[in-house]
Amino acid sequence: MRFSSTAASVALVRHQVEKTLSKWDYVLDDIDRVVLVSSELATNAVQHGHVPGHPFQVTLTSTHDACLIEVSDASPHTPVARRATTEEEHGRGLPLVSALAARVGHHTRKPTGKTVWAHIPRTSNAPAPTP
Repeated sequence: MRFSSTAASVALVRHQVEKTLSKWDYVLDDIDRVVLVSSELATNAVQHGHVPGHPFQVTLTSTHDACLIEVSDASPHTPVARRATTEEEHGRGLPLVSALAARVGHHTRKPTGKTVWAHIPRTSNAPAPTP
């Protein structure tokens, strides 16, 4: 799924991820976790990965035991988790993603940019969706 690099697109990401996972028969707890992680990664793509004229992309891959979320943008800058103070309103996204995911990482994307990904285990071992 491709989205324009605007704040309004984050709500569209949440909606599309929820809709997709519902079609794939995910249970509500798993949908909520994947939607939250997708929202955090999409927000980071808009706030920190924005390159004018370049959309960002969200890819979901499902297996019987997990969902892989990949958010790609055109910025070459790698994500950096910060320690937010109690007074700060921002800076908790990547620690939250790390807390909800089994694994988190990023890699360079060709010809430009990066992909940030999170591997979220399913609480219910439903069959993987058929393409």
